[in-house]
Amino acid sequence: MNAVIMGCGRVGARVAGLLDNTGNFVSVVDTDSRAFRRLPAGFGGETIIGTGIDEDVLRRAGIETADAFIAVTNGDNRNIMAAQVARLIFEVPEVICRIYDPVREDTYRRLGLTTVCPTTTISAIILDQVMRAVSEQGQSRGGAG
Repeated sequence: MNAVIMGCGRVGARVAGLLDNTGNFVSVVDTDSRAFRRLPAGFGGETIIGTGIDEDVLRRAGIETADAFIAVTNGDNRNIMAAQVARLIFEVPEVICRIYDPVREDTYRRLGLTTVCPTTTISAIILDQVMRAVSEQGQSRGGAG
């Protein structure tokens, strides 16, 4: 599989390393060359300095033959724009976009983007753990439940 990842923060670097370790070819795009220091030692993919909404940068990253595009910068707008470029212009088969705002996530999911919202995911995990812990205790301390 060929993958292009936009954003080399903690998540982008981690996903890039995992994909690289399983024999996939990965190109990572980031505006800051220092971000590539987060990639694991021995990373065998490519690093491209630039913005993931620039079609020329995306071409240099190999988007025309990419099987997957993953947008994980810290900006919802950038991720959404890049995901739409990957999907609509370059017709990348699998496009995943991180969205922090749950309202936006729902909107863009309805438009056909595959989205991941850490806010929603983490909230659900916390709620599940709290409810399970209280349930295992048998009753809440306040008696309401």
